[in-house]
Amino acid sequence: MSLSRIVLRLARNPGTEFAGGDDHRGYTLTAPLTSDGHLDEAAYAKHRAACSVRRFTPDEDAVDGRLARKGSRWFFDYDSADTADDEPVHRLGDHRFALGEYVTVTDEDGRALTYKVMEVAVIPA
Repeated sequence: MSLSRIVLRLARNPGTEFAGGDDHRGYTLTAPLTSDGHLDEAAYAKHRAACSVRRFTPDEDAVDGRLARKGSRWFFDYDSADTADDEPVHRLGDHRFALGEYVTVTDEDGRALTYKVMEVAVIPA
């Protein structure tokens, strides 16, 4: 099983303060992917401790968390003792992580924002 580094950057979000997008806001994920670029659920189940997320913005320190799953619902979790900080990801299990694809994340303020996949790279073992 290999893990991939996936970088998502804030895409254009009309009707928000990020109408033009923002390359300095986003997420870096570490997760196993299938050969066609989807999350590998079987590999995730075996290696969930290695699956992480880092949220970055220019006006705050980066925040580290984990990629988590409950049933079919995927989310980013920054404190396992507190569910209030969870950031749900819309249909994350259905997304293909390939350059140019889009992912919607509900941020810590409850806003659904669109991010663009800007990098996908296998992490050398």
